Order: sequence, then structure tokens, then C-alpha cells
Amino acid sequence: MKTLIVEDDFTSRVLMQELLKGYGLIHIAANGREAVEAVRVALENGQQFDLICLDIMMPGMDGHQALKEIRALETAKGIFSTDGAKIIMTTALTDMQNKIDAFSSLCDGYLSKPIHREHLLKELRKLELIS
Repeated sequence: MKTLIVEDDFTSRVLMQELLKGYGLIHIAANGREAVEAVRVALENGQQFDLICLDIMMPGMDGHQALKEIRALETAKGIFSTDGAKIIMTTALTDMQNKIDAFSSLCDGYLSKPIHREHLLKELRKLELIS
């Protein structure tokens, strides 16, 4: 599994890396702009990400905008969201409007921080990324 962790907080990035380190190659982006660029490069090289863990609250470009731009890049390459990267929003925001906005922009999952291993693994199984 090729994963992109998008997180501006160092401690949260390290935690996500630890939780996912046994499941394949991990790339890191510290903000939404870096995430969109990483996805663009991966798609151009025919090596799309299987999983993107995307924080919402980040400086510059937030996770909602990054999600929209990532899905637009996939669409431009002829990849439907159902065949694109599985995108899980990983955020401290638990209000319904943020969840609605994320799913409306075609995220695949939504996990509230702090991220617990068992919740993350359950989500990965639901998305058929691990068995």
C-alpha cells in the first residue's frame, strides 16, 4: 500500500507513520499544497497513492480544498473517485458540517483525532486496503 500522510503537526505525522509503517511505503506532506503536488507527480508517473490520510486544519491550503483538487487531478486523468486513492480525513473537527463537506467532496472515510489504531485499521479494512 502506498500512503500519503498530509499533516502539518509533527507529532500527529509521527503517530500516523507509526500506525501505518507495517503496511507499505509512506510519503509525507506538511500541507495541502504539498499533498496536491505529491498526488500530481504520482499520477503523472502512473504510481497513484492507495491511501491518503488528510488533515483538515492546515495553513495555506486546508484539507477540504486539497481533497477537491486531488479528486480533480484524478478526474483529469480519467480516474473516478471510486478507483482513485482512498482518502480518509483525519481531523480534530467533529462537527457535522465538516463531515458533510468532506463526504460531499468525495472523501472515503473520516476519523476524529486522536487517531486510535483500532479505528484506523477498521477503516482500512472497510475500504479493503488491508485484510
